[in-house]
Amino acid sequence: MSTPQIVDSHCHLDFPDFDEERADVINRAVAAGVTRMVTICTKLRNEPQVRAIAETYTPVFYAAGTHPMSAADEPLATVDDLIALTQHPKMVGIGESGLDYHYTAESADIQKQSLRVHVQAAQETGLPLIIHNRASDDDMAAILGAAHKEKPFKCVMHCFSSSAELARTALDHGFYLSMSGIATFPKSQELRDIFATAPVDRILVETDSPYLAPPPHRGRRNEPAYTAHTAKVGAEVFGLSYEDFAAQTTANFERLFDKAAGWTP
Repeated sequence: MSTPQIVDSHCHLDFPDFDEERADVINRAVAAGVTRMVTICTKLRNEPQVRAIAETYTPVFYAAGTHPMSAADEPLATVDDLIALTQHPKMVGIGESGLDYHYTAESADIQKQSLRVHVQAAQETGLPLIIHNRASDDDMAAILGAAHKEKPFKCVMHCFSSSAELARTALDHGFYLSMSGIATFPKSQELRDIFATAPVDRILVETDSPYLAPPPHRGRRNEPAYTAHTAKVGAEVFGLSYEDFAAQTTANFERLFDKAAGWTP
């Protein structure tokens, strides 16, 4: 019986955690049914290394942006900078960008400025915006809502663990919610309940590896192969078989990340 195919929509394969065995990590993912991975560049100066990983490994695509926690320490990206990067055939998303007031509230103003640049790049290119949000629900809803009203764009709320209100706002704009290992933790029932109210055709799965490993690997380094553990919990949340949930989230990924869906080696 073949292994159901699934997608890890958000990982960080360029991080040093994987330097010693990157090829093995990717091979383990493929063996677990993870046929595609999107590795995320969080600082534009690292884009060449991230791009090289996508060029080296057929199952890997990439996105690029400035992470909000780095916004104060990195040069402010321009819309033209981001658009230029999208010329690469395996560059499939803008970000991750967003707001993080939990760790870096002191840089809120530059984070907002950076976020608006990334939003505009998504509006101009048609590629999905990848959003990081932590402790900034009100500002996030206001910025994304105003921009979407002005010119619609595609978006995924990566590693979603925010409020039911922000989930509803995002879904009302046609955005997607991505389920990470957080949704599998025993104390995350409230988050699982939020996901359960969303349309299943608006759900993605991800690892955010090397972070947030789901059980039975919690507390250790995460890797794309473990997407399956999160997806099995997701299947329970939506009352589906693992096979059907894997197929649904793969179809969702292909709809949102249509550039990745259309890529051929």
